Amino acid sequence: MKSSPVTALWRLTLAAGLVCGIGLLPWLARTDPALTVLKARSADRDPTPEVLAAVRGQLGLEQGPLPLLGRWLAGLPRGDAGRSWLSGTEVAPEVLRALGVSLLVMAVALAVAVPTAALVCARTLRTGHRGPRAGTGSAVLAALPEFLTASVLATVVGVQLDWLPALGWYGPRWTVLPALALGLPAGAVLGRLLDDLLPGAFAEPWARAAAARGLPHRRIARQALRRCLPALLPNAGLFVVGLTGGAVTVEQVYDIPGLGRTTLQAALAQDLPVLQAGTLALLLLAAATTAAAHLAARLLTGPAPRDGALSTLHRPAPPARSALPLALAAVLAAVVALGLPRDPLALDTTTRLQPPSAQHPFGTDALGRDLLARIAHGALDTLLLACLLGAAALLTGVLLGLVPRLSAPVADTVNAVPPVLVALLVTAVTGGDGATPALAVAVVAWAPLAAHTSALLRQERATLHLTATRALGAGRWWILTRELLPAVLPSVTRHALLRLPGTALALASLGFLGLGAQPPSPEWGLLLAENQPYAERAPWAVLAPAAVLALLGALAVGAAGGVRVPRLRARERTVPARELATTP
Repeated sequence: MKSSPVTALWRLTLAAGLVCGIGLLPWLARTDPALTVLKARSADRDPTPEVLAAVRGQLGLEQGPLPLLGRWLAGLPRGDAGRSWLSGTEVAPEVLRALGVSLLVMAVALAVAVPTAALVCARTLRTGHRGPRAGTGSAVLAALPEFLTASVLATVVGVQLDWLPALGWYGPRWTVLPALALGLPAGAVLGRLLDDLLPGAFAEPWARAAAARGLPHRRIARQALRRCLPALLPNAGLFVVGLTGGAVTVEQVYDIPGLGRTTLQAALAQDLPVLQAGTLALLLLAAATTAAAHLAARLLTGPAPRDGALSTLHRPAPPARSALPLALAAVLAAVVALGLPRDPLALDTTTRLQPPSAQHPFGTDALGRDLLARIAHGALDTLLLACLLGAAALLTGVLLGLVPRLSAPVADTVNAVPPVLVALLVTAVTGGDGATPALAVAVVAWAPLAAHTSALLRQERATLHLTATRALGAGRWWILTRELLPAVLPSVTRHALLRLPGTALALASLGFLGLGAQPPSPEWGLLLAENQPYAERAPWAVLAPAAVLALLGALAVGAAGGVRVPRLRARERTVPARELATTP
């Protein structure tokens, strides 16, 4: 997708609207910013009218939101982002320091993600075709969100084994666990998306001709990798931005002073100068990353898309036949069935933090409640809502992926905003209720699927068989419904299934941060948040829900293996040159 003045103006309008909307956040939420700031400064101080009037005078709140926003915007050309409403310090140096920390964590996480992606697709690169079943380990990693991986690593590696520090930010050793928590899931997702495209590249005529001439397989594999990368670069750009500002929960778990945590704290305290500057930094990073991703894709593909000289990467294939998804589904159903007859709210303080036993197969929590019961009851609402959100994200992503000039700037903008901040903005607009986490996740869940759809369509539109089809007189609607969508929908659907557990746990992450379900709900994110302080004494309290979530991840990816291009399209994808020559 080439950039245009209209696209750039649309991107600028979205960014300006978001920053201005954040500047109006307290007034949209109908809260008193002076009271919120006072409580954040000193929770014990009485909010008397005199004290609140003094805070308003100090912050200039009497002027109203628009003059405050105008004054903040006027200072940006001079590099002045105002002063923090809480500490009184200059905002720009604080945000730059937090951005530097997040960029460092992101760089180390990418150093983990790249070899992880290489390991996931190593078998396909080595043999040229996908194996009969997907690796369970990569399926689990791809499905688990960062906050769960961070919790498990902190519990096992940092607390139980004491191999690496699990809290703070004091040197290189403190970057390892956060980088693993961020890099392993990201690398697994990117690796599986790449593994989905590689067999098509190895089946292209150039690869077959090179193999017939005896060229080394390693050289063919490098070219196949280069052939597939342009379709993944837009999603890779989204991951870079997400690793920088969206990893709020990881920074919370490890107490890292990064940009995501800084914006979260500013949002909760309504410290608008810090929040606006942090959001603006993420938007600029998103714009730069998107531009770099599109430039790299154009350099890798060269003039082939313009000339319509590519071959399709999406060839007909039978569904993967494996009993593993059925076995995983049976195990998950058994866990839910065994837990449903139990009372998830029954308290028994005499059995606090009991290890797994015959009476309590998953152990008990800090209040003596049965963990099996709480996991089973929490699964019903969480999984049903996640399926609905996943289907909506798939439909929205495919539809918006058809119009990349409209959707790409929107996707970049929503991806740059941490989901926690989206939840706070949704709460401000809707007033806050039980639907807030679902709305917040729905706002951002479609963006990776839209980017994936538009990237695959861009590649598919440049294939030789579509050039011939157009020359034969096929209309746009026929090409879209008979050629383009059947080619890319299986890949995007597999991507959506791959993200289904992540959608469920995006809801859980809001609960983990206290923005979702509230006690005594057995919602999964709330379970992890409640039991995290007892990880050293009772690791099963964290590992039990983590194991069930890993099971869900393996099930989702195993089911994705059954989605393939239908046999109906098993015709040869190229048109002979003589047919083109006779086309009127």
